[in-house]
Amino acid sequence: MNQAINLSGRVALEQCDQRLDQTIAELFTDYSRSRLKEWIMAGYVKVDGEIVTKARIKVLGEEIIEVNAFIELEERHKAEDIPLNIVFEDEHILVINKPAGLVVHPGAGNGSGTILNALLHHHPEIDNVPRAGIVHRLDKDTSGLMVVAKTIPAQTKLVKMMQKRDITREYEAIAIGQMTAGGKIEAPIARHPTRRTHMAVDPEGKEAITRYRIAEKFRAHTRLRLRLETGRTHQIRVHMSFMRHALLGDPVYGGRPKPVRHSSPELIGAMQDFKRQALHAIKLQLVHPITGEEMRWQAPVPDDMVKMAALLRQDTLDNQPK
Repeated sequence: MNQAINLSGRVALEQCDQRLDQTIAELFTDYSRSRLKEWIMAGYVKVDGEIVTKARIKVLGEEIIEVNAFIELEERHKAEDIPLNIVFEDEHILVINKPAGLVVHPGAGNGSGTILNALLHHHPEIDNVPRAGIVHRLDKDTSGLMVVAKTIPAQTKLVKMMQKRDITREYEAIAIGQMTAGGKIEAPIARHPTRRTHMAVDPEGKEAITRYRIAEKFRAHTRLRLRLETGRTHQIRVHMSFMRHALLGDPVYGGRPKPVRHSSPELIGAMQDFKRQALHAIKLQLVHPITGEEMRWQAPVPDDMVKMAALLRQDTLDNQPK
């Protein structure tokens, strides 16, 4: 299904001698320059009634520009009455606190029961926004904050902000092993060469940067605060595994949990039962894409990670040198 887009505007005199794609990007700010350029090349743009297909032609000023295009919407997914923990909502965006175990977007083996299905039920008009307004994702078993666009203008601007790294995303995590200091991981990430559902550090991959600091040291684990500077698939999980400090419970990059000697039966049992990566998107900070207001949210650390940290804290106390 397609959504029709019909726009009209007059070129200002001060825009004289600008490229057409630059000019219409300034006229129609709800849409990205790359999308507008695609529409020019597809023959969807008229200048003074004449179709123009070259993005780099120069304008003179006072021309009337018309855009008659469409946005191709994804396959319609089913709206489902799935509860959402909404932290903030206005007419442009909403921020949710995603629980662990919930997939963000339908895919192979997950055609329903996702955040996207829930969004369609909560706000049916979001079906008119590409990817139902989802501009970034959290892995199925990662909990925490996500921002969603309810309109195309908000989506366009949020995507630009993501690309420019203007959105702050912080995570709470528990890593295996005792780390001594914080730092920055700069290691490019690409699809794993043989395991197609996995990612891996690869010199030929895309730039990936993660900053981290120590929040608390345990006997054989470390509680961390991490900040993403880029947003690659599985980035934190891959980077921490690369550092030989995989996240506790990570079934893909961490392997089986190995309790340390002299651990209590309660801690051993809790580690065996902890079936997800100990990772939570705790903080989200951005400038509102429409109003320009500086906004920030925090999501409490979920109970399973709070309990695990308490057990690791007690284990550290129980095993202090006499």
